[in-house]
Amino acid sequence: MFNRIGLSIQIYAILIVLVCISIAGGLVMGWYTYRIERRLSAIVDKDLIAYKTAETLETALVNQKGFVSYYCLDGNADWLRRLGEYRQIFKERLKEAQFQVETELQEGTVDLIDSEYTAYVTSHDRVIEHYKNGEREAGAKLHQKVRKRFFKILKLCEEYKNIHLARIIQANKEGHTQARKLRIITWVAMLGSLFLGLFLLSIFANRIFSPVRKLTQEADREGGFHKSGNEIKALSRSVHGLINEADRVQVELKQSRENLLQAEKMVLVGKLAAGMAHSIRNPLTSVNMRLFSLDRSLELTSTQKEDFEVISEEIRHIDTIVQNFLEFSRPPKLKMQRISPSVVVDLVIQLLEHRLKSYDVSVKIIRKRPLPEIKADPEQLKEVLVNLIVNACEAMDKGGLITIHEEEAYVEPLKRAAVIRLSDNGHGIPESIKGKIFQPFFTTKEEGTGLGLSIASRIIEEHRGWLDVISNELEGTTFIITLPIKRPDLEQNSHY
Repeated sequence: MFNRIGLSIQIYAILIVLVCISIAGGLVMGWYTYRIERRLSAIVDKDLIAYKTAETLETALVNQKGFVSYYCLDGNADWLRRLGEYRQIFKERLKEAQFQVETELQEGTVDLIDSEYTAYVTSHDRVIEHYKNGEREAGAKLHQKVRKRFFKILKLCEEYKNIHLARIIQANKEGHTQARKLRIITWVAMLGSLFLGLFLLSIFANRIFSPVRKLTQEADREGGFHKSGNEIKALSRSVHGLINEADRVQVELKQSRENLLQAEKMVLVGKLAAGMAHSIRNPLTSVNMRLFSLDRSLELTSTQKEDFEVISEEIRHIDTIVQNFLEFSRPPKLKMQRISPSVVVDLVIQLLEHRLKSYDVSVKIIRKRPLPEIKADPEQLKEVLVNLIVNACEAMDKGGLITIHEEEAYVEPLKRAAVIRLSDNGHGIPESIKGKIFQPFFTTKEEGTGLGLSIASRIIEEHRGWLDVISNELEGTTFIITLPIKRPDLEQNSHY
């Protein structure tokens, strides 16, 4: 549903949401300032409790003085009991004050109150003892001295109370100040977000929406913009269409060029093949039959047998040339089956055993393990390897060495691939002709057709691989066969 909405409406909606989020965030920040104030108030409560504790100390101290004075006047022992209760209250509150101290000033004041109060209690007890013993003059005189200590403790309690009162007032002021500042910052941020949103809207409208709309209308060939109203969707469809069309045209041009070149070659080869098939092959068949008949009926001398074998060999050579022309002009259809290329290599070496001995060439196979099975035509691969090995034999002097190195490798774009490197230590290929060796009818041999490597390259390409060559003059030649390795489940969906 959202994708059907035009680009401008989408972006406007997104910007409005962003502005709303910014405003909502500002409101949340404003609310948070009040929450901070409440937290500050909770902090202030600590000093408020300490303040109340100081007031309790004052009250308990004043009551103690009053109860001692009452006892001195009428000698009632109940006043002493009340005096003990308030002394206990004073000590408890003093302990609370000691637990509440946070600064050195508070700690010093509380410690001074504690020491002065201890001396005050001791002096009061002596006054009471004098009055109990009937020594009223001595008690009255000592009582006057104790009053001075009382007022000193009372003053210390007042100072302790004022310390916390000042902290309460200061914390309250700071809390309100910080809250005001945070509210101001919040409002400024909200206004900034609003102006920024408006600025972004103007940028999108002037620099994105208008150019995109114009480009969409110019690139839209199918009327997709008018149908959907979505600029990006219509533009994307148009651009993808142009890209696909360009790719298709390029592929078609390349294919047409290849088809044209191939067609020209095929026309020439077809004419040659048809002419040779009718003009040469039929007579050759007749000659072969007559030679076979003569071979069985005549008794030949050794010289005649040698001539006879030479004639037979040359006729087979002519037949091979004709067969190559026909195979090039009408390539056989691949008969695919799963087989390991290593098996094909072994079959080829076994097949060419006598020919290798005749050239005095040895073969060395390097493989860690047999190559995995691939989908291929073993007969066609065999033809490729035979062609390459025979060429290598002809390119080397007596006693040459052919090295066949097999490996499984990761090759782009095939991913997994079977790679066969066939190297010889012959004279190499001159740089001037290296780029022509795969061209049809190009050959450096006097009796060659120039179709062997061309057919080999085509066979490998039909297997979705490729045939490369590495050669330096006087340093030997290496032909590299690269074939794809596919899992059986993927091969079911592939078509050769």
